[in-house]
Amino acid sequence: MRGALERKVATVFGGSGFIGRYVVQRLAQQDYIVRVAVRDPAGARFLQTQGRVGQIVPLAAPVTDAAAVARAVQGAQVVVNLVGILFERRPGDFRRIQGEAPGAVAQAAAAAGAEGFVQLSAIGADASSPSLYAQTKAEGEGRVLAAFPQATILRPSVVFGPEDGFFNRFAAMARLPFMPVVSGGTKFQPVYVGDVAEAVTASLARPEARGRTYELGGPRVMTMREVLRFILEVTRRRRALVDMPPGLMRFQAGLLQRLPSPPLTQDQLLLLERDNVVAPGMPGLAELGIAATSVESVVPGYLKRFRPGGGRRDAA
Repeated sequence: MRGALERKVATVFGGSGFIGRYVVQRLAQQDYIVRVAVRDPAGARFLQTQGRVGQIVPLAAPVTDAAAVARAVQGAQVVVNLVGILFERRPGDFRRIQGEAPGAVAQAAAAAGAEGFVQLSAIGADASSPSLYAQTKAEGEGRVLAAFPQATILRPSVVFGPEDGFFNRFAAMARLPFMPVVSGGTKFQPVYVGDVAEAVTASLARPEARGRTYELGGPRVMTMREVLRFILEVTRRRRALVDMPPGLMRFQAGLLQRLPSPPLTQDQLLLLERDNVVAPGMPGLAELGIAATSVESVVPGYLKRFRPGGGRRDAA
């Protein structure tokens, strides 16, 4: 048995989120002591059942708190930053959380002597993008590599899995009298959350992944319209697909983004104007030794509950 002084330690920022819980589980399976660095440690306690007693340790360490970040990475062999936001609760949140904080986390990891660092970014990260989300993702990448040149950058497309906010959201909308379509021609390459988690652990284990950027996509490219048709087919609902006028959507998004948890913002509309697929020639899952999981093999299983009757007839 490995002695206490020889134990591997991993610190995962944002480890209680959708992707984070899968990353924590896989690191625990690889015998790491996993520190789950989050704003609310109580909300991360559910992760402790994924490892041995004392193996998974929630810590209060928001990425914007430099002292807490330094404590969280002290003695860690590897550090993973998964923190990201889809909308701002306060003006400047994108820059603080996605632009500046990743560099501060990477700097703290380097100062603590960490051997590996993985930064979760996103396909579409681009300093010249009109979207503030995409701009700050690119800024975060640059700051990470400046502080920790051997860091690995992972850029997934839309991530799917039982807890996702993509297929689940549109499946809930399938209960409406019609299915609204926004940017129906935009292309996506949905990637399974388990494959993204495997990409994190593979990046940490493979020396050739250090200092490289990988774009992660599944085996199928789908337009937004094809995504919606697939969801209607899986949920067994017959709905007309209705294209929404761009001007109307911008107006609605302007109103909705004032809500505490907006379902749509104007910045998200800007993101929807660009394809979200792996760029030609970019290394991805295959180069990390991972066979991509298809949408068809996973999504129907967790969208059954949106069928008429909640899928109970299927169970019977």
